[in-house]
Formats: sequence, C-alpha cells, structure tokens
Amino acid sequence: MQTRNNEQATSRSRDIVRAVSDSLMLGVSCLISFVLITHLLGRTYPVSRDDELLGGMWAVAATIFVYRGSSQQSMSAALSRLAATCTSFVLCLVYLLIFPFSPWGLAALIAIGAVLMSLLGRSEDIITTGITTAVVMVVAQISPQHAWKDPILRLIDTCVGIVVGVAAAWVGLRVAGWRAMNTVSNRAKPTQGSSAS
Repeated sequence: MQTRNNEQATSRSRDIVRAVSDSLMLGVSCLISFVLITHLLGRTYPVSRDDELLGGMWAVAATIFVYRGSSQQSMSAALSRLAATCTSFVLCLVYLLIFPFSPWGLAALIAIGAVLMSLLGRSEDIITTGITTAVVMVVAQISPQHAWKDPILRLIDTCVGIVVGVAAAWVGLRVAGWRAMNTVSNRAKPTQGSSAS
C-alpha cells in the first residue's frame, strides 16, 4: 500500500513539474514571438505602433496555436496554421488591392475561404481561415490608408509565431526527454548503503 502511494505521489510530482515546465516554455516562447515582431521586425519595416502591437499579438496567437506536446502535433498544427493563413492572405490581398473593406466583402471572403479549404480537403482549417480573414479585413477597415499591406504583415507575424512555437515545442520535448532519462538512470543506480548479495 505504501509503495503504491509513493508511486502515485511520484507520478503526481512528475505531472506537476511537466505542467509547470511546459507552461513556462509556452510563456517564454510567446514573449520571444512578441518581442521579435514588436521590437526587431517592427524596426526593419516602418509600421505604426498599433500595427506592431497587433503583429505581436498575432505572432503570440500563432505560437500558442502550434506549441503542442509532440513534434508531430506541433508540425501538424504549424501546417494547419500556415495553410489557413496563406489562403486568407491570398484572398484578402487580392480583394484589398481592388476594393476597400465592406461587410459584404468580409462575408464573401470568409465564404470563399471555407469553400477553398473544403475543396482542398482541409475542412478542419476552415475556422482558422475564417478568423484570419476576419482579423485582416477588420484591421484593414481600422487603418484603411494602406489596407493591402495588412495581409502581408499578418503573414509575417504568423510565420514568426509558427517558427518560435515549433522551436519551443522541440526544445521542450528535448528537455523532457533528458529529464526522463536522468530519472530512469537515477532509479537504476543502487542506493548508498545497499550491498550486493
């Protein structure tokens, strides 16, 4: 009974350590995405402070979207996010080069994006495509001076967030693997005072 309680306590402790380390890694990776967009990339391409902040938020959202518990899950989420963003990018860029924002245009682009994603066999990405399109179009209405630049900026923000999120997931998995190997090797070592019979 005591051994079972000890195993449960050890398992629970490992779960807590894993949850805290994953959460810290996610938080740090979001900070990195935000800083990259708002302080570094924002300085290389002159945009308004509002665009910098929106870009930082968009990069953070992409990082959160792709930070997963396995490399395969992170890569799958990255592909999903990139497919949705690229579809929205093309639709919004073409539209905004020709027309100004309108609610009817917004609705039409969301519907067209949903049809495209469905026909491409990526119906699971319809929601992300729609959300991305809605954000890009509404931001274009908020700052209509150079609305056609918004799809380009959001694509850059998304790519930065994806790269940071996938890299952070990869590092997190390596650290977890290293920790697990040390735990196993420490258990395999004989305790002090024990003698071989």
